[in-house]
Amino acid sequence: MRFIDTHVHFTDQAFAEDAAEAIDRAAEAGVDRFLLPDIDKGERPGIFALAAEYPGRAFPMVGLYPGSVGPDWEAELDDMARYREKGPVAIGEIGLDYHYGADTADLQKAAFAAQLRLAAQWDLPVNIHLRDATEDFFRVLEECRHLGLRGNLHAFSGSYETFSRLQRYGDWYVGIGGVVTFKNSRLPEAVSRIPLDRILLETDSPYLTPTPYRGRRNESAYIPLIAAKVAQIKGVTIEEVAAVTTAGAEKLFRL
Repeated sequence: MRFIDTHVHFTDQAFAEDAAEAIDRAAEAGVDRFLLPDIDKGERPGIFALAAEYPGRAFPMVGLYPGSVGPDWEAELDDMARYREKGPVAIGEIGLDYHYGADTADLQKAAFAAQLRLAAQWDLPVNIHLRDATEDFFRVLEECRHLGLRGNLHAFSGSYETFSRLQRYGDWYVGIGGVVTFKNSRLPEAVSRIPLDRILLETDSPYLTPTPYRGRRNESAYIPLIAAKVAQIKGVTIEEVAAVTTAGAEKLFRL
């Protein structure tokens, strides 16, 4: 079985001492490719350096994370443009997050819409971060409906109804991670109804570690645990989950 981790922060400080070892452990677990979401210009060089170190295995994104949005967000987008020829596979991690940043809501919406337009201009998918801002998220998508967007709503924890609503705005997948394994998670109910070919696997490492390793640092090597839970929910084999989700990631991100 071969897996793709569609969202992992290997340049996070949590991997400062052993990123290479964590990447090797992932490969041993069958996770031979991974996507690196971008946060802002401070992290961007490290992401592209890691992608260059692991050609054909590590794939960089370029984007401005909502938590990094400030008054200078347009300058951040100018910096992103410098990386266009370096082969990003997506514009991400972008979106809205009002959990801690509601005071920057207007700036976040402006930066989000601008990056959706950039994705359309560059013909790239988007990788979306969404937290406590669902209605504004859909308002921005409505404004950008004409762009013909495609993308992935990462760390999905919403309902089947939210998934269905998302499909009105282009070609969309959802990223399923460790939350699906949590004891009291409501996500399995949605996963049971979402078509398997609309699901991508991710860890969001070093965050959201799946059961039974909650409390430890997350790693790409735990993708098979997430796949096994999805297989259980869907009543299919883990081999089918591996094949279908890998094919979906390859199609969306043109790997």
